[in-house]
Amino acid sequence: METRNRFPGATYFGIALLIAGLAGCGSDDDDEPVATAPPPPTPPLTCAQINGMTVPAASIGLPTTGAVVTSTEVVAASGTGATAIGEHCRVLGDINPVDPAAPKIKFQLNLPTNWNNKAMMFGGGGYNGNIPSPAQNVPAGPTTQPTPQGRGYATFSSDSGHQAGAGTFGTREGSFGANNEALNNFSSDALKKTRDTAIYLLRQRYNVANPTRTYFAGGSTGGREALAVVQKWPQDFDGAIVLYPAWNAATLDLALGRVMRTMALPNGYPNREKRLALYTASLQACDTLDGAADNIVSNVDACNATFDPATATLNGAPLRCPDGGEGGNNCLSDPQIASLRVFNQPITFSYPLASGENQYPGFNVWGADLGMPNPSPLQPTVNTLALGDVQPALPATLSMPYAALFWDQWVKYFVTRDPNFNSLALDPQNPGPWAARISELTAIQDINRTDLSAFEAKGGKVLMAHGLHDVLVSSRSTAQYFERVRTTMGTARVNNFMRYYQIPAYGHAVSTTFNASWDSLTALENWVERGTAPASQVVTDTAGVPGRTRPLCEYPAWPRYSGTGDINAAASYSCVTQ
Repeated sequence: METRNRFPGATYFGIALLIAGLAGCGSDDDDEPVATAPPPPTPPLTCAQINGMTVPAASIGLPTTGAVVTSTEVVAASGTGATAIGEHCRVLGDINPVDPAAPKIKFQLNLPTNWNNKAMMFGGGGYNGNIPSPAQNVPAGPTTQPTPQGRGYATFSSDSGHQAGAGTFGTREGSFGANNEALNNFSSDALKKTRDTAIYLLRQRYNVANPTRTYFAGGSTGGREALAVVQKWPQDFDGAIVLYPAWNAATLDLALGRVMRTMALPNGYPNREKRLALYTASLQACDTLDGAADNIVSNVDACNATFDPATATLNGAPLRCPDGGEGGNNCLSDPQIASLRVFNQPITFSYPLASGENQYPGFNVWGADLGMPNPSPLQPTVNTLALGDVQPALPATLSMPYAALFWDQWVKYFVTRDPNFNSLALDPQNPGPWAARISELTAIQDINRTDLSAFEAKGGKVLMAHGLHDVLVSSRSTAQYFERVRTTMGTARVNNFMRYYQIPAYGHAVSTTFNASWDSLTALENWVERGTAPASQVVTDTAGVPGRTRPLCEYPAWPRYSGTGDINAAASYSCVTQ
């Protein structure tokens, strides 16, 4: 059964009655004014009472035509230990658009019966289109610690203003981009609209002015969304967990387009077996650059500076196929080597981009899992998020690299708004008549403000991390953003409210080499709520060698083996910069 929460006003009411009674003691003067108690506070609402509630447009900080709760349900407690989630009221609703042709923003809000007075908003992934579960953990969160909802948080999220079921590619479906309001909602506006709607309903449910703390957690698109709320609405949040953020989304699309166009050329796409050959050769060349033979390339800068697939060897034989032709699965052809080099290299733009970006820095390809044969149940996800199973081509399919489909949808629905346009024909460096539209999109999609003074001033904190072998969103790009914030605000100031960590061998959201697990939420709570800055953070592998640990090094440091001690223990490593 649902029980009503105790609310702060009850204590105040009782004390006020006691004071009122004492005020009249010891006095016979009938004219003495008698203290009166304040009226009883409005009691919290039940879950059922929220059903059908409307949220006025005036209570939402960006233009809408208001919001409505479409259903509520009391959900019984479930799980045990770290998986335990208490009884809660599940709220579903719609935020209505201004443009009648635009989709609604659909959201979910979970309101615990035993609330800890805090709130957590979750970001999405890909092109969104689904409501991320508010019962989830933070990105790369440990399974040994309770989720935010398990800790008593009120949690919420939205589909960012369109429904993936409307297309054929799920969270890679970009057809919503043909509508301006939907595009703006996806780019960031839905975040503010969802937050304001959720907080309005939370206030009604618990009869409070505001949560004591409100946090945001997200990875990839959700990481971009986390940086968006910090940059655009700093007063709404107290902290953010930001993983592998696609912060400069439009510029990233241009970079991915160049790579996919190269891999679409004849013989330019390495199959999974060839990607395994490249991975093995790069490990043989770079694994011990960090002092440990552990199948992890931690000294990535040294590997990037020395490894060349054209001259590398695999088990003593050249990695390059004889004469650069197609020579089987244990070697790479010259077109494949060329496409991999493009993947590694920066892209620059000779035409102006309204966001101010003029390049994307390339990816750490050597030592990365580009999607290869591996019996791990996680490997299919790794393959999907990397180079997929088939060469980029038209028509686009779900078997192609994730980046190829992302580029295809962006070109067709964001740039040209022509679903029949040949996306592989658009050169991101020389887009011709589409340059102005691409520039306009960067101003909408690139979340690149570097002055975070307002967020710093209110006591907000940011914990940001990225896997060094992410081949969908580059960790080099995240490092660039962090460096820009330091340049704008000064290293000492940034150190007071922001941390950036790089995780060797971790890919995009998942890895079979080193699948990162980090209790970032506890670290954020301690920093925001107790003033204890994160120190000596540790990240745990849950897949490659389950249970092994590494120090979580602050950028630009990486973990180097000390030469003695357990090779699988963080204590045997130190964070170094060279």
